[in-house]
Amino acid sequence: MTSARPAPTGLTSGARRVLQQNWTGSCTVPSPGLYPHQWSWDSAFIAIGSRHISPRRAQRELETLLAAQWGDGRIPHIVFNPAVPPAAYFPGPDFWRSATAGAAAGAPRHTETSGIVQPPVHALACLLVHRADPRSSARHGFLARAYPRLAAWHRYLGRARDLGGGGLVSVVHPWEPGMDNSPCWDAPLARVAPAPPGTFRRADLDHGAASDRPTDLDYGRYVRLAADYRDGGYADHTAGSAFLVEDPGVNALLIASEHALAEIAALLGADAAPHRTRAADLTAALVDRLWDPAAGLFLCRDLHGGGPGRDLHGGGPARDLHGGGPVRDLHGGGPARDLHGGGPVRELGAAGLLPLLVPGLPGDIAAALVRTACGDHFGLGRTARLVPSYDLLGPAFDPARYWRGPAWFNVNWLLERGLRLHGEPERADALRTAVLETAVTSGFAEYVDPYTGEARGTRDFSWTAALALDLAVAAGQEP
Repeated sequence: MTSARPAPTGLTSGARRVLQQNWTGSCTVPSPGLYPHQWSWDSAFIAIGSRHISPRRAQRELETLLAAQWGDGRIPHIVFNPAVPPAAYFPGPDFWRSATAGAAAGAPRHTETSGIVQPPVHALACLLVHRADPRSSARHGFLARAYPRLAAWHRYLGRARDLGGGGLVSVVHPWEPGMDNSPCWDAPLARVAPAPPGTFRRADLDHGAASDRPTDLDYGRYVRLAADYRDGGYADHTAGSAFLVEDPGVNALLIASEHALAEIAALLGADAAPHRTRAADLTAALVDRLWDPAAGLFLCRDLHGGGPGRDLHGGGPARDLHGGGPVRDLHGGGPARDLHGGGPVRELGAAGLLPLLVPGLPGDIAAALVRTACGDHFGLGRTARLVPSYDLLGPAFDPARYWRGPAWFNVNWLLERGLRLHGEPERADALRTAVLETAVTSGFAEYVDPYTGEARGTRDFSWTAALALDLAVAAGQEP
């Protein structure tokens, strides 16, 4: 049993206010100024929280997103609102040109979207929204309509995005894992020639401090990768010539959602066995390809590069953090190398902790992830108020800059859930309390300094409000 501690004063009313002011009538924007359209994994997290206010609104949130699904099954990372001025966000619909550049992949003809994707948390969100009001869900046929779209989404990821040949999903752009500016992408991005300065205008700097945002160099690389993918017709078999990475967070969320999809199938009287088998196969591949026992967490795998990398304690080739020699190849023999010529990215990112979400994760690996989360590199329950997005001891750590150190509320919500799943209720309770308190004191910030909780990025951020509300309800505080 978990302890029910009063939610901080103003949390419920504040979260309601944020979600109401950011609601458009069909979906919730992350932030009206900085992010004025619908984002894929944002809407999943927002629905998880808004289900406590209005299950029907949460259903509509997800239905609006799923309606923009492409014919090949992908769920785009942005669905554009035609009422928003083109200059309000870059890259906008005129850049992505989804209806024409994505025609061969089945992009919607009358809805403008981006062409890349975000982490697949949607089936989990649909299941949780259904549980909030099963009668309303059944009356509106919510799961019956969502299930075939979710199944097609998972098939797309499993078939079109197994670009490493090892059974895991690959990402073709740093925006796809959701942790856009992570130091985990520095080495893969170094191969990318940036789009020339002056060929694009960054609208994000109109709403946030430059010191909190990606550099112009990195942004130029993001633009070049997206343009190349677009110009190739969003074809995955030719994608990622410069950037191709297997990310543990993306794959962990797919596994969690595959388990959710199995439960949805069972509720609808469909065959759940293929989803359970797929989840088990993905879990085995995740452990085989990305688990690093020396680092004590899962590492990203660069399918084009990688290699020995930096010593995670500083200097020289990567060493076993417990005092051994070079990290072993998980397939046997020699330093870790990908079968296609790449190798692990030796940076410790929060995505490497997210497999705590995976049911059936081997107990020794789950225990090691908890030790790593609570150790010097992430400081959970010790030096950090919330789990940072990147290694506190890493050479690229910055407590203020986008995904290079700040703590994010969705990451901490996921880790709180993972701690409970793997028998750590006291740590989960402490993290939940910290999330709730920091959400209120930061003004529902986009992200915060992991040490102080100081607000960074924009305020009144939708998933911060939604996930804080969800944790408050879980703590026994009715909205």
